[in-house]
Amino acid sequence: MKAVIYSAYGATPVLTEVPAPACPADGVVIMVGATGVCRSDWHAWKGHDPVTLPHVGGHEFAGLVAAAGPGVTRWRPGDRVTAPFACGCGRCEFCLAGDAQVCPRQTQPGFTGPGSFAELVVVHAADANLVTLPADVSFVTAACLGCRFATAFRAVTAHGRVRPGDWLAVHGCGGVGLSAVMIGAALGARVVAVDVSAAALARARELGAEAAIGADGARADGARADGAGADGSEADGGVAAAVAEITGGGAHVSIDALGSPAVAAESLRCLRRRGRHVQVGLLPGGPVPLPVDLVIARELEVYGSHGMAARDYPAMMRMVADGTLRPALLTGDVIGLEGVPGALAAMDSPGGGAAGMVVAKLTG
Repeated sequence: MKAVIYSAYGATPVLTEVPAPACPADGVVIMVGATGVCRSDWHAWKGHDPVTLPHVGGHEFAGLVAAAGPGVTRWRPGDRVTAPFACGCGRCEFCLAGDAQVCPRQTQPGFTGPGSFAELVVVHAADANLVTLPADVSFVTAACLGCRFATAFRAVTAHGRVRPGDWLAVHGCGGVGLSAVMIGAALGARVVAVDVSAAALARARELGAEAAIGADGARADGARADGAGADGSEADGGVAAAVAEITGGGAHVSIDALGSPAVAAESLRCLRRRGRHVQVGLLPGGPVPLPVDLVIARELEVYGSHGMAARDYPAMMRMVADGTLRPALLTGDVIGLEGVPGALAAMDSPGGGAAGMVVAKLTG
């Protein structure tokens, strides 16, 4: 089969022929219809998230079941499916409680094993991890769901607990950030988008952001904020001051969707008292200094968010089916498998790459 593979961290990935995978007894082999190209794939390629080399990346995918192992009872060849990027074992206490995204024995196509930058990919414990893909949801749209969109959905709903009228600050408007913007706006939140890219901020406004701020604190309307929030809270200048001014005291929920020590700290500073910070972007490189004094003084809540279990997909899928959520609008460039190396390389700089999700289409 054809696959995009790299032999060393940072080495240029190449499209080549590799052996087709064997089907595990409890799993399936999926013929990939489309696969997303995500910043998490970039982290693995750069060695921030160690993988076995040589390696085939890719962890956001949708397609058809090509083969099912003898232990699989719910799925058969020809089924249209997608899957979370973090697949639980299906047997441990966390999986049985519905929290497969933190399963200690989880498998992750594209990280713990070969991924979906290929014509075929394996999913283990298929009965616990596969999700039915409705006929009216394309493979390209579904490829946006498995990591960035589902992660954003759980970050906004389960950890952020966003309610109508809440202010939601989203730092980093790549795939997961734009997903959070769309989801927050659909739930009635008032969204403030933050990014270094004018194109990304424009896309965020199109998807429902009420305000947009550059990384230096400059607002999209050209204004700058340099004062305290309306409730008298202190603002540190830049982004925190701009968010405080726009929201009248700070966001109720703030998400670091990029993954940067500076952005994570700024996300915390943007919060009003009793606010909630959700860390979605990966933070490679060891301990990260955060303003814990503010966490204490303002009684802030801090969460990490690691994907979403297959059990929790139905609520999201219902909102997709009824048009409340429109993940197809998040698609940026649609490329072929041969375009994956270039799409990864484009992420080398902050804000690099296309505005929106890059998806490689294989079939369908």
